[in-house]
Amino acid sequence: MKSNNNILRIAVALLLITNIALVIFMLKGKEQQDNKRSSGARGDTFEKMAKELDMTEQQKKEHLQFRDEYFKIARPLFDSVRSAKSAYFALVKDSTATDSMINAYNKRHSDIQFTIDSLTFKHFNRVRALYSGDQQKKYDEMVQKMMQKQNGRGNWKKDSTGKN
Repeated sequence: MKSNNNILRIAVALLLITNIALVIFMLKGKEQQDNKRSSGARGDTFEKMAKELDMTEQQKKEHLQFRDEYFKIARPLFDSVRSAKSAYFALVKDSTATDSMINAYNKRHSDIQFTIDSLTFKHFNRVRALYSGDQQKKYDEMVQKMMQKQNGRGNWKKDSTGKN
């Protein structure tokens, strides 16, 4: 009986130590993720872009100003397109939805998306004008890669063949 109690005590102690170690490991992992997020991924991305394009301080300043102006206009549109898309797909549960209703909701969503795409295109053109020669070539490549591979949530999409 005494040996069973000793085994049980050892097992409980090992489980307790393992649980404490797991909690510490999980907390450290969460802390590292929070640090990555708070370090400003966009700032890091911008710094990489600035380095890649070999931007001057004036170019950096103007680019950031253009970006801020763009997002001031675009963020409400992003909200509107999400709302329009949500309303559009909410029609799935409406058995009385007519084709004309469905088309109207779809058009609203499409019109807002078209506005966002036009605004984004103009923004990229405006930013592109800041650069010269090789900078423009590199910028053009960056824009193409970004538009081909990135979806709205910042995740990389694969094409229909499963490739990036």
